[in-house]
Amino acid sequence: MNRNQNNLTRRQFLTAASAGAVVAAASQTIPAYADITKNAGKLAALGGQPVRSGKGWPRWPHVDDDVVDSVVKTTKSRIWCRIQSKTGTVPTFEKKYAEMMGAKHFLATGSGTQALHTAVEAMGIGPGDEVITSPYTDPGTIASILAARALPVLADLDRYSYQIDPDDVERRINENTKAIMPVHIMGNPAHMERFMQMARKYNLKIIEDACQAHLAVYQGRLLGTIGDVGCFSFQSSKVISCGEGGGIVGNNDELMDKCYTIHNHGTSRRGRTELPGPKYRMNEFEAAVLLGQLPTARQRHERRNENARYLTSKIKDIPGISPQKLYEGSTEGSWYLYTMSYDKKHFNNVSRSKFIKALSAEGVDLSPYIKNGLHKEPWVDHILNQKVYQKMYSPQRLQQYRDENQCPNCDIVCREEMLMLWASGPLLGTKEDMDDIINAITKVYENRDKLDQV
Repeated sequence: MNRNQNNLTRRQFLTAASAGAVVAAASQTIPAYADITKNAGKLAALGGQPVRSGKGWPRWPHVDDDVVDSVVKTTKSRIWCRIQSKTGTVPTFEKKYAEMMGAKHFLATGSGTQALHTAVEAMGIGPGDEVITSPYTDPGTIASILAARALPVLADLDRYSYQIDPDDVERRINENTKAIMPVHIMGNPAHMERFMQMARKYNLKIIEDACQAHLAVYQGRLLGTIGDVGCFSFQSSKVISCGEGGGIVGNNDELMDKCYTIHNHGTSRRGRTELPGPKYRMNEFEAAVLLGQLPTARQRHERRNENARYLTSKIKDIPGISPQKLYEGSTEGSWYLYTMSYDKKHFNNVSRSKFIKALSAEGVDLSPYIKNGLHKEPWVDHILNQKVYQKMYSPQRLQQYRDENQCPNCDIVCREEMLMLWASGPLLGTKEDMDDIINAITKVYENRDKLDQV
């Protein structure tokens, strides 16, 4: 990978990347590389011509006549709550989403966080219990565990996949561990093979946080269908979206029935109040938006995968830029985000922030994504000082938790290396759009000796 490459010259790395490398080396010419020659010259941040100018990206969220018609139909029906009809918009969406996932059950909720919390409660996880998950995720992941008054134990990352490291997860398993909640960050698969092995070995539950990972495939199976349950988000930025919204996929009849009861303020399908639970029902309008998107969701999914593969095939040969590492068997991603690692050694030791600034001037905006891992956020001190946690966990365990709440790889990813292109809309672009991204990164690399002036 790029992190092992030497600091090549422009001619050397382009020659090495070319299918005609031998011929190019003999002739001392620079092979074509996404037509970069037209973009050669001064950095736009220093007064040069930007690679991409006056162009937009495909708009998101997706709206078409099917979406509008579905919302209008629901409005006119006057069935605006799922409990009004067993064949209303929400139950219909649940049936179609389960079919798309090849699962027995799908339960729609008001958000991905609600889906995760419902799953945690349905598994009987609560005070005194621990769930191992990632520090590199939306706060909703740990909120779902904290809401059950369980303890979120954060494992460090594989530095180049950005997923939780299975080895560090296994090191953190103890007698109070009840579940692992792997996060399929960026919409690509975590190392599910290892986590399922751990589940069998230590008798643990697996809750897949697939909130970013609609239709992603790992070893021939859709993410969300591998663990005990899989939880999804339909928030506005996601690749299938309705503003807010979420859901749970599962095949265990008893567990999914309990999920329904919990999400319905403890009232079961049998009409009895059986368990404590919040009110997490998806509303009919959210489901209407989603139903309107489903017929063409796979078409957009395939487009993102096509563009992601193209970007990776080119970007991987630029020294200092490494596309997200994918585990064996990761054949499709949702590509909610397209991400890469930045190695400043290949850019004259210039900081990531200056690289991002230079790239933005070229018309391509990347972001560091998550500023701090969740292990660095104030919630840790808050819960460790709460009386309820001090009653549920021994002083020794809470001190150990504080001492071991270290994730150095996550710190490096957040502080120095992560580069993210939000992809739900942009990866629906043309090949020319993708070439603009490639050309902009290449141009900044070519001018790396001038980045300190940006």
